[in-house]
Amino acid sequence: MSNEPQFQHGTPGKTGVLLINLGTPDAPTKEALRPYLREFLSNPRVIEVPRLIWWPILYGFILPFRPKQSAEKYALIWTSEGSPLKVHTERQAALLAEALQNSANPAPMVEYAMNIGNPSVTSVINKMVDAGCDRILVIPLFPQYAASSTAAAMDAVFAALGPVRNMPAIRTVKQYHDHSGYIAALAQNIRDYWEQHGQPDKLIISFHGVPRRNLDKGDPYHCFCQKTGRLLAEALNLGEEQYQVCFQSRFGRAQWLQPYTAETLEQLGKANTRRVDITCPGFVSDCLETLEEIAIEGKKTFTEAGGKEYHYIPCLNERADWIDALSEIARSNLQGWLEPAPSQEMLEQSKQRALAMGAHK
Repeated sequence: MSNEPQFQHGTPGKTGVLLINLGTPDAPTKEALRPYLREFLSNPRVIEVPRLIWWPILYGFILPFRPKQSAEKYALIWTSEGSPLKVHTERQAALLAEALQNSANPAPMVEYAMNIGNPSVTSVINKMVDAGCDRILVIPLFPQYAASSTAAAMDAVFAALGPVRNMPAIRTVKQYHDHSGYIAALAQNIRDYWEQHGQPDKLIISFHGVPRRNLDKGDPYHCFCQKTGRLLAEALNLGEEQYQVCFQSRFGRAQWLQPYTAETLEQLGKANTRRVDITCPGFVSDCLETLEEIAIEGKKTFTEAGGKEYHYIPCLNERADWIDALSEIARSNLQGWLEPAPSQEMLEQSKQRALAMGAHK
């Protein structure tokens, strides 16, 4: 950072909270998708293939054709406000700032960034440092840790801090796949939907997939997904036959975590299942993977195979109970960094002391 603020003795430090999501293109166009996909698929955390093998595939087969296909999918879910993922993430950051406003004095600065695309992690880190943040809590918005998501976000944070001379203290949240508030919000979100639309014969709990070799190399993601699914099912009082954990978004020919969501929906359709509901707890905001792949393509797969009724249950997005859980996660990791905001009783006592001191003068 060339314009880094000059250090001044006695200047009180500020606390910041940075939410990081995966990212989104700037527009649902081929021109916007090409640099987005190039950046995403060039990340060695995402594609763990030797570069000599991967570059010809990426530049010779994927980037010439995939941007147009992806743009068409994004166009199906794009809103008047822009990308759903960005819209929800921006709102979550604003709501978290509001939730933390009364819990500390001064309240922490809350920002969000995208690991791929805009606003970039580097630009937001620089903004926070320029604002005087000397301690930053980083919360990747991925409940289940994976090297390809959470660790990639952490890489971006520390890469952004590389040029910073007066580096802020950093705390990171690795995962919250079994956090009680997060599980409770997931369960209540589904209950609320079922109260309006009735219950299904089967609940599919779908997570984003990763290559099977990631699990074999020690990535805990699969185990965290299974635990989230189990805890959610227990909160909903579901028996083993009433739900199934699956994995979506398979890419390439390698074996990925199974069972695959698309194949499971096809099997349930062929079995003439009356109704399937599907939820995606690995995403806290609706995005391409939920709104297009699951809500649109998933329904097509299920009904064309013979299934009758298909319901996609939206993500947590801006639910109040989810924002409460997120603020609880933030506060528990901010301990020692924030001065508690004075209570009404403390303010009243301070006022009385001031009046008493004035009376004695």
